[in-house]
Amino acid sequence: MTTSPPRTARRPHRPHRPHRPHRRRAAVLTSAVLTALALLAACSGPPKGDAGDLTDVHLSAATPPARGEIDSFSWAVYAEPPTLDYTVAFDYPQNTILSNVCESLMRWTPALTTEPGLAQKASNPDPTTWVYDLRPGVRFHDGKEMTADDVVFSLGRQMNPDNAAAWAQVFQNVSAVTKSGPLQVTVTLKKPDSQFPQYMATAAGVVASKAGVEAAGEDYGTAGGLACTGPFELGTWNKGQSIELTRFDGYWGTKAKSKKAVFRVLTDPSARTNAMLSGEVDGGYLIPTESYARLRGSGTGTLHFGEGLSTVNVNVTNMEGPLGDVRVRRALSLALDRTGFVKAGLGGAGTVTNSLTTRAAWAAAPERTLKTAFDSLPPSGQDIEKAKALIQEAGARGKTLTMATSSIGQDVSLLATAVQAAGTQIGLDVRLKTIAPNAFTALFTDPRAREGIDMFPLTYYDSITDPLDLLANFKTGAYMNFAGYSDPQYDQLVDQATAVYPVEQRMDIEAKLQHQASEQLLWIPVAEWPTALFLGKRITGAPTTISYMHYPWAADVGAAQ
Repeated sequence: MTTSPPRTARRPHRPHRPHRPHRRRAAVLTSAVLTALALLAACSGPPKGDAGDLTDVHLSAATPPARGEIDSFSWAVYAEPPTLDYTVAFDYPQNTILSNVCESLMRWTPALTTEPGLAQKASNPDPTTWVYDLRPGVRFHDGKEMTADDVVFSLGRQMNPDNAAAWAQVFQNVSAVTKSGPLQVTVTLKKPDSQFPQYMATAAGVVASKAGVEAAGEDYGTAGGLACTGPFELGTWNKGQSIELTRFDGYWGTKAKSKKAVFRVLTDPSARTNAMLSGEVDGGYLIPTESYARLRGSGTGTLHFGEGLSTVNVNVTNMEGPLGDVRVRRALSLALDRTGFVKAGLGGAGTVTNSLTTRAAWAAAPERTLKTAFDSLPPSGQDIEKAKALIQEAGARGKTLTMATSSIGQDVSLLATAVQAAGTQIGLDVRLKTIAPNAFTALFTDPRAREGIDMFPLTYYDSITDPLDLLANFKTGAYMNFAGYSDPQYDQLVDQATAVYPVEQRMDIEAKLQHQASEQLLWIPVAEWPTALFLGKRITGAPTTISYMHYPWAADVGAAQ
């Protein structure tokens, strides 16, 4: 969260309300913007004494495999999950932990492909039917064997409106989930849905014990076990401090290499970095961007980068004001210093983009489709004079916009500052509203938290390797369509793409969606951003890709020597 939301509908049980800081005077804002402009233009990396700017970032698919077992390892997370209930596993901290405890019908691999998970086979006998044959002998953490009844119950919790499940949108085309054998479940769809089977490799497809969840009642996810099947089970949860996972020796698959994994809650970016440098924690994902060079040059471990399926964007949340005019959105995009932001805000590790989707999300597309999807998109380079002309033409000079910001990380705070600076250069009054780090997630879950806000920094990561995961967000009524954009033609294309199972044919339609969303600048794309992973010298084996959100990565972590 985090700098990013989830991919589809996300609604936790206990959304946080952000605090309301005092609004600064316009004169002070102008001074701050001019200073920020100078900083962004002059920034050449971290402060003196660090290792300098990252200029040689290479993506890798994995880290060296572990050479043996270890007793335990510790891991930094930037926030404490409010719950580990799989139905509301909508953000980085929750999924980073939960992916090692609860498993899904299918599995997202470190290579970002899908393979069998708790279902040993998935078949599609007709366009509206999916049949999942379950692995025999799989045991929950309480020792009971998994059955079809548990699958029907688990998916049913996602579909129950009383649960306000984060993944409810995945099930919008499901008419029934039924037991068709002791170890077989049949999902009947209202209409063909190419996205549903892919999401069965995410938390949407998690299977938990019916008896275990019912016994926990309202405490499920916050106290006691999680009644799942993964290589680790939930151990001690020291609220506000740490969450311990212990190895489940009855696991059906390859046994975890570590007997214990301890997740330390470190909300301050500097504290997380210092903990890694000192060896207080052994590693972490979501490394503070301002610490990239420092960690790389420390000699205490290795900084890795992998495919993140992530784009950094400006999320437009209000089209009733000045941003309702596409010329104003285009002007802001043209005025934005993307190169300066990547250097300062992403530590030099990102890539400037004019695309809402990552190229990796189109991995299955033929070359002709890639050309259609990425050619002739709006420019990513700065053109201040053209931007000023658009503002003048729209009659928006001097108009006020509010941009949310947070100290959650430089990828958020410096993007907000860059947008403010861009606005100042072209005659817009962009004011910043600070949101506390622990409340930032509420921007994605609570409409009240977005009141008075026109836009905010958004790092969007795909949950599946399909561009429609992002592009469907602009359909009328979609959960993350915060600005209320509505276009019947766009909605029709989303429906068409959703209904098509053959990948190449589907991506031809998705290329059209990409162009329409990009031309309208429904979000303003800024950069592609890889996943960052730091491993101390003691451990190895973790995947470098965004797969860790749904893959039991901690089971692969073991001794480096």
